[in-house]
Amino acid sequence: MTHEILVIGAGITGVSIAESLRRAGQSVTIIDRVAPGDSAQTSYGNAGLLARAGIGPIAEPSILLELPRILLDPNNPIKLRWSYLLSMMPWAMSMMRNGMQDRAKHIIPAMNELLYDTVDQHLNLAKGTDAEQYIKVDGVTSLYRRKSDFLADKFLNEAKKSVGVEWVEYDRNALTDRDPKLGPAYTFGVEYAGQGWLTDPAAYVAALARHFTDNGGNFLNHEVATIGTDRVTCKDGTEIMADTIILATGAWSKSLTKTFGHKVPLQGERGYHILLENPSHAPAQPYLVKDIRCGLTPMLKGLRCAGTTEFARLDSTPSKSATDYLEKNVKQIYPDLTWDSIETWMGSRPTTVDSLPMIGRAKSAPNVIYAFGGQHLGLTMGPKVAHIVRNIVLDKPTNIDLSPYAVDRFD
Repeated sequence: MTHEILVIGAGITGVSIAESLRRAGQSVTIIDRVAPGDSAQTSYGNAGLLARAGIGPIAEPSILLELPRILLDPNNPIKLRWSYLLSMMPWAMSMMRNGMQDRAKHIIPAMNELLYDTVDQHLNLAKGTDAEQYIKVDGVTSLYRRKSDFLADKFLNEAKKSVGVEWVEYDRNALTDRDPKLGPAYTFGVEYAGQGWLTDPAAYVAALARHFTDNGGNFLNHEVATIGTDRVTCKDGTEIMADTIILATGAWSKSLTKTFGHKVPLQGERGYHILLENPSHAPAQPYLVKDIRCGLTPMLKGLRCAGTTEFARLDSTPSKSATDYLEKNVKQIYPDLTWDSIETWMGSRPTTVDSLPMIGRAKSAPNVIYAFGGQHLGLTMGPKVAHIVRNIVLDKPTNIDLSPYAVDRFD
């Protein structure tokens, strides 16, 4: 049997692509080693944000000056397994170069194109499905210890204004009027409009996938080992033929692209979260806490604190120090916070050196389409990437300049 369209990967990107193509009348099959919404997926663990304002590259210009201090401070949000240093160094040097202002000013418009309508994209994708109940449309507030910390990032603030990101500033009194239990460490905040979040990211992806299969889509439970021009071979030896193959396997995509000859400077950034069940307090809307670089989001199952970046092999065991960091620092936000139990999680974010995804047809195999590299914003941009990929598959104009995401841009 030859499948018409085979989407490899059942995270938010793969499920969004598959459902968009199904709605366009295509016969689509998703293949993954785990079910949609499974805790083994990167889409499971995140701050749940639909982060319209997240237009900067991973190595924002303001971070570069802080990086030596961050890496040498044991209580920091960026962790490195030193045995991995030589392996990641070429990627890291290029990533930092892309964070400089001369490069960032070209990356920001391309990132904005994928983010500016994220809430609408998610609402349209989820409409009429069980998934829409998990979308909240509201502001997201960034917390700072001092107003000067916000003003110091002049370049990115001006860039956000230039693409229409709007915000309201709050002093300490305004913050505590809204949230009396907020700890004394934070004296300034910025609430960004046009944002949203998911109250249960895993249930959201699972509900979209269920709608997909309930309405004619197919799901195969296999782990893909290699991709050819017209088939995939699974680890158990099963071969599956397909007319069009879409690669949306996040941090695991690089190993599957070797056949096609493109350079893929992709790094799996290991991210962590803790979910505090039955917390004594939670904010009314998500916080982005700039000094500890984490997101704090009220969710149906508790209060999730997501953050930290660890550089290590994809198959390395989770680091307890990363979740300890989150548990320790959540007390800076809410010093009196208590909870009944705690869930910990780790997953790998797929980040290219320029923070932009790779989207498009492989040059040596035009029926193979890349759709990966959403970095920390894969959940945010998933439906928009799906919209682009759908038009590529159907040979329709995208009305978007796709060159910033070209699969051969690093060749």
